[in-house]
Amino acid sequence: MADRSEKMKARLPRGFVDRFPEDIRAVEKMMATIREVYELYGFEPADQPLIEYTDALGKFLPDQDRPNEGVFSFQDDDEQWLSLRYDLTAPMARFVAENFERLPKPYRSYRSGWVFRNEKPGPGRFRQFMQFDADTVGTPGVAADAEMAMMMADVMEALGIGRGDYVIRVNNRKVLDGLLEAIGLGGDENAGRRLTVLRAIDKLDKFGVAGVEELLGAGRLDESGDFTKGAGLAAEQIDRVVSFVTAVVDASTSNQATVGNLKRALGDFPQCEAGLGELEQIALLCDAAGYGPDRVKIDPSVVRGLEYYTGPVLEAELLAEIPNEDGQIVRFGSVGGGGRYDGLVSRFRGEPVPATGFSIGVSRLMTALKNLGKLDTSEVVAPVVVLVMDKDTDSLGRYQKMVTALRSEKIRAELYLGGAGMKAQMKYADRRGAPCVVIQGGDERAAGTVQIKDLVEGARLSEEITDNKEWRESRPAQITVPENELVSAVQKILAAQAEEREGSRA
Repeated sequence: MADRSEKMKARLPRGFVDRFPEDIRAVEKMMATIREVYELYGFEPADQPLIEYTDALGKFLPDQDRPNEGVFSFQDDDEQWLSLRYDLTAPMARFVAENFERLPKPYRSYRSGWVFRNEKPGPGRFRQFMQFDADTVGTPGVAADAEMAMMMADVMEALGIGRGDYVIRVNNRKVLDGLLEAIGLGGDENAGRRLTVLRAIDKLDKFGVAGVEELLGAGRLDESGDFTKGAGLAAEQIDRVVSFVTAVVDASTSNQATVGNLKRALGDFPQCEAGLGELEQIALLCDAAGYGPDRVKIDPSVVRGLEYYTGPVLEAELLAEIPNEDGQIVRFGSVGGGGRYDGLVSRFRGEPVPATGFSIGVSRLMTALKNLGKLDTSEVVAPVVVLVMDKDTDSLGRYQKMVTALRSEKIRAELYLGGAGMKAQMKYADRRGAPCVVIQGGDERAAGTVQIKDLVEGARLSEEITDNKEWRESRPAQITVPENELVSAVQKILAAQAEEREGSRA
């Protein structure tokens, strides 16, 4: 007898999740909607492998300041290093560079798939997750960035998120970088302080102006007593940064007014001039197309983390207050982001190749839609199960013919392929959620009939009938029909069940 202690332990690695049918189907429906919008804008599908040469992914790892984060890597048999992709943009850049001469420019494409982060997992933070990207390569002007923002607004609305419950926020890394350089934080020696300043700006929604000022200065003591060390800026530097991030007076501030406020705050910083001009042009293009600040909003507090952004940066934010995983009512926040990354393709080509793109966090968006009640979770009807009463070849052939007849009319059906008896087969059908089962034993076969048990109706009636004698006499939700009427009888049962479901939802 085998030693039970030697049995392999089934365990899921930390930071990964198993997926179940209802979630998979819901995600596929959501992504089909996103795909329709991308296609409407003229983007074409593309796909790259999950594994790339490590040097092709470059140094642009997420949150580089954290030493425990990076990519999953391994050596091939030729001793070259390979890595699982950490996003979809870097592989896309490699693909475009490798096929540059035969691709149309601009090259407009979209892709979806799994990405992997070798980082410490935590609540809502996984090592494997799905993204859905759209990218335009080969357009130097900010018209492509404005279009990306407008397309993301259309995606939100196509998914049922109304105006006022989302906003696409737009900033510009040229303005951010110019501001930091102008207040004396340029150069490699100030890289750490620049990152601290950007993180402080990113906390405006959470901590307000006073909290940002503390993080820009000596630091901030939170309610729990934990102290976060600040950037150590002088009062004049803090004033400059705060006047920048507060350029949006309120939610109704027009994009043109916001750009005007930014110009007044940063007008004597020539390093910011190009970025301010790009934001002004994006505001004009969006307003002209009917995408006002209730949909696409210039917002200087937007900070994107990846180093490869070089110009406009975008973030899709849900404004609705909805329950989180703990049941607390919170503002959900970002469900995707992107921006211009003119240097990513260029490093393969040795020449300027402008590019811009947007990435949707599929799992996070799905959670938001589910909590908002906007996710299509309509169930797929489980298969009809044809039970196996006799296991001889001739009988199996007849059962298989029944299954084929049902499938030919687009009815999900399966032949029970286990080795158990009738009681266990009925239990199996119940666990599968089968709407009904088909039974043909020796007596039915001789008579040329089949029995059909409506399991949904049977379950309902069983709750109403308590007397065993009454149960046996009523034979609830079970009919006998000629074998050649099997399909039509099943169709009637399924139609009645569908009508009942609709009635219960009304």
